[in-house]
Amino acid sequence: MNRPAWTVERQVRSAEELKELARQLAVDLLAGDLLVLSGELGAGKTTFTQGLGRGLGVREGIISPTFVLVRQHPNLGDGPGLVHVDAYRLESAAEIDDLDLEATLDTSVTVIEWGAGRVEHLTASRLDIAITRPVGGGLVPGPGPDPETPVTFDDDADELRHISITAYGPRWSAGQPASLLLD
Repeated sequence: MNRPAWTVERQVRSAEELKELARQLAVDLLAGDLLVLSGELGAGKTTFTQGLGRGLGVREGIISPTFVLVRQHPNLGDGPGLVHVDAYRLESAAEIDDLDLEATLDTSVTVIEWGAGRVEHLTASRLDIAITRPVGGGLVPGPGPDPETPVTFDDDADELRHISITAYGPRWSAGQPASLLLD
């Protein structure tokens, strides 16, 4: 179970591109899928989840569950709902178990921010999604008017992000979903 089935790397240049990547991934998700998001504060974990919700067709209004820990977003059609969890303040797998996520795990897509090292026991399969930003206030190399000149993004939401999606378990052993095969 500790050995990944596959890993996909992507880069996005804006919050909208991050949402679009998540929206495309949502097409291949099923009820029972677990996504574990990691990244520094402001990296885009909730932004990613908003795109995922759009792709799943759940009720609008996805915001960070930091203070309530768990938010449920029902599907507006006949697909799975979305359960959005923030495990930042939780310190152990036992505290995760206290949230009773097992009650919705089989009927929803579950996204857990800050869950690495605390949620792997919930299911045999998962997608670990790491979102990282470059260091240096949004400076990234080219492509600018001059390839030697870095491009600067004024808004934190619109700066380069590196996305690494790593799959674990039997659900993902057959290979990457079609939504991730194209760059």
